[in-house]
Amino acid sequence: MDTIKKRIVATALSVAFACGGASAQTLITNVHVFDGVNETRIENANVLIEDNLISAVSTDPIESEGATVIDGGGRTLIPGMIDVHWHTTYCCAAQTTVITGDISELAIRGALGAEETLLRGFTTIRDAGGNTFSIKKMIDKGDLVGPRILPSGPPITQAGGHTDYRPYQAVPSNPGDSLWYWYANAVMLQADGVPEVILRTREVMRMGASQIKISAGGGVSSLYDPLDVRQYTRAELEAFVEVADTYNTYVLAHIFTDAAAQIALEAGVKSIEHGNLLSEETLRMIKEKDAWLSVQPILNDEDAIQFSDPVSTAKFLQVTDGTVRTIRMAKDMGVNLAFGTDMLFDPVLSRQQAAFVAKMKMWFTPAEIMVLVTSNNAKLLDLAGPRHPYQQGPLGVIAPGAYADLILVDGNPLEDIDIVADPEANFDLIMKDGKIYKNTLD
Repeated sequence: MDTIKKRIVATALSVAFACGGASAQTLITNVHVFDGVNETRIENANVLIEDNLISAVSTDPIESEGATVIDGGGRTLIPGMIDVHWHTTYCCAAQTTVITGDISELAIRGALGAEETLLRGFTTIRDAGGNTFSIKKMIDKGDLVGPRILPSGPPITQAGGHTDYRPYQAVPSNPGDSLWYWYANAVMLQADGVPEVILRTREVMRMGASQIKISAGGGVSSLYDPLDVRQYTRAELEAFVEVADTYNTYVLAHIFTDAAAQIALEAGVKSIEHGNLLSEETLRMIKEKDAWLSVQPILNDEDAIQFSDPVSTAKFLQVTDGTVRTIRMAKDMGVNLAFGTDMLFDPVLSRQQAAFVAKMKMWFTPAEIMVLVTSNNAKLLDLAGPRHPYQQGPLGVIAPGAYADLILVDGNPLEDIDIVADPEANFDLIMKDGKIYKNTLD
């Protein structure tokens, strides 16, 4: 029995046999339900929510005295969407903030952007790098509005690696030097050599990470790491994985190329992020090891990320040249695929997050996309095991015992995926954890 099924059974039993005071109930009637798993809707259904969990889904009338009733008016009810490669703080600040800003600005922009993320229909995100711990804590307590966050904490890089944004004059370094400002504030972090890798990984887990994010290959936005560079030695990579394993969680790695991906997979990395330049051989290796490829439909199109430095621009063009081929090949081969957006340093582009879901139609049917961004993405999140911060029920599905993270859609995204590209117009109700954050039905 897979993790999602186990959570559904266990939590459904707790809902059924719970005792004590009366639960707050919401009954959504007259909806066509996409349950996150099946590519057809449950027609003319009703869904009962008790507190923050779904307690019943039925095509028969549900009697619930005292429940708040919402007439769905024949709309489609879908699970909240999941973005497995989102940057809560990086998304909403210009790249110059790394030079001219401070941690307060980054955190405030991230907190403000979190509400926008939720209102785009993303009720859960895996944060793939940054200091989001306080934002997550305040969202979970109800002090801020935003999605559920599975934080990776600061992405860990080697000297001269993808997330080494230190100024050119920062090297050579002295062991006695204080940490660079952004390292000291856990926005990113550097580790070189096995002992330091072990220390920094343990520190990030102590901060509250659900999983560990590392930079294991050349990047686009960074200046001192050509794309072909394989970052971290085999011993260092194995140290990351071993420490993560002691916490019963996993490592995700920023990688574009074959050489970097293959050694990371051999070391035990479970999630390859991006992979735009991977070959069939490496994709087959991902499949054989039951690892994951987390892809983003980043193309050289109208939504292309703009860089001020020509080095980054050239690398962006090289990477995006492989996007179409790699995703198509991975899908055809049956590789475990997850969806993310990876919006970086562009608060305007970040508002296109939902539109990037629709871009997946280059490779998938609308129904396949909706499964991808709901229950399938939730399976990747479950690799965090006991470090997964949301254990009360499964995510990404509409079923008894699941979290009540729901969106009422005007139209049928299983047939027309472009509907999700405009959440402001087409998402009439957004609920997370049983609480309504948007309702334009009245």
